[in-house]
Amino acid sequence: MAHRDGDGFMLCDCGREHWGLHGAAGLLLVRTDLNPPHVLLQLRAGWTHGGGTWAVPGGARDSHEDIVTAAIREAHEEVGVDSTRMAVRCIFADDHGSWRYDTVIAFTKDDAGVYAANHESAETRWVPIDDVATFDLHPGLGANWSAIATLVHAELAA
Repeated sequence: MAHRDGDGFMLCDCGREHWGLHGAAGLLLVRTDLNPPHVLLQLRAGWTHGGGTWAVPGGARDSHEDIVTAAIREAHEEVGVDSTRMAVRCIFADDHGSWRYDTVIAFTKDDAGVYAANHESAETRWVPIDDVATFDLHPGLGANWSAIATLVHAELAA
């Protein structure tokens, strides 16, 4: 089993380079104790891929990791998420054929211990779900936000 073997860019079928040799995953954490529900956004540090934009904490999957494990690992590394304080609800897949980004959607009833845990985060912020689209989003999140928000709202109603 390889450890941390997913870092690197790859050219996918869509003709663009993406971070993550085995794909990538991120965690969309939804605070259900706030009214309206808020989601965690991370301002990517300027030097990172997609730097200066808002995204969910996430990154490259390693060859031995499943989607949820990768998303939780990345969220812990980048913003200190305590995985014992959340419940995974569903996964949104942005599948490009030879590469994919999976957004793991999880609910929490508190701040889940979030803080800017490493140098990849310039800021973290809890944002009302219906305000997310007003932020300068990472292109991947921006392109999929409408579908992700619809999925989150369906999970909240369930």
